[in-house]
Amino acid sequence: MRSLGPATPQTDDSSAEALAAAGNHLAALGLSPGSSGNLSVRTATGFLTTPTGSSLAALAPDRISALDAAGHHRAGPPPTKEVPLHLAVHARLPHARAVVHLHSTHAVAVACLDPLDSTDVLAPLTPYAVLRLGRVPLLPYAAPGSDRLAAGTAVLDPGARAFLLANHGQVTVGATLDEAIHAAVELEESAKLQLLLGDRRPVRPLTPGQRAGLTAEMG
Repeated sequence: MRSLGPATPQTDDSSAEALAAAGNHLAALGLSPGSSGNLSVRTATGFLTTPTGSSLAALAPDRISALDAAGHHRAGPPPTKEVPLHLAVHARLPHARAVVHLHSTHAVAVACLDPLDSTDVLAPLTPYAVLRLGRVPLLPYAAPGSDRLAAGTAVLDPGARAFLLANHGQVTVGATLDEAIHAAVELEESAKLQLLLGDRRPVRPLTPGQRAGLTAEMG
């Protein structure tokens, strides 16, 4: 996987190569089922994101979406519908040069449980989870791709490195793309450990109103 580090200035081309390699890597690990999951990186000219409706396994550098500094699409295929979420995270978390959003199975499972403490939903089971993730809050449910989902990031601590979206998935950030990816893998493994050890909190399915809203908005 090509690294996206802070030491050398990155061109859009080199960042696109890194983003495609990262998507392929996460797909190979089984963390992005189907066409789920999306990534973004900040560049000197704006942002690069993964395209809408594309499997991370099929990403290639020439199929990456480019946005300007204001988040407007400027080149490449149409970007992920989660652009508002990514832009909100980049704006809220100054250290976030890279953002990884996945629907990895165990992280989603934890995101479907009623939290004992919504500001920290993963137990500190290993040193690696503490060091790479810190506290992992659960943000309230909002429809995927919605402005409301993006607005929910306003409650994040400016130093946050990871969080869960209720009934949806995980988001991790990093000063480098590698850092965000390592955090995403760690979050999934931590969620898996927590469930294997017997997390028995009540499951919280989508409400009838939330289901109707999704149907009305997305078909």
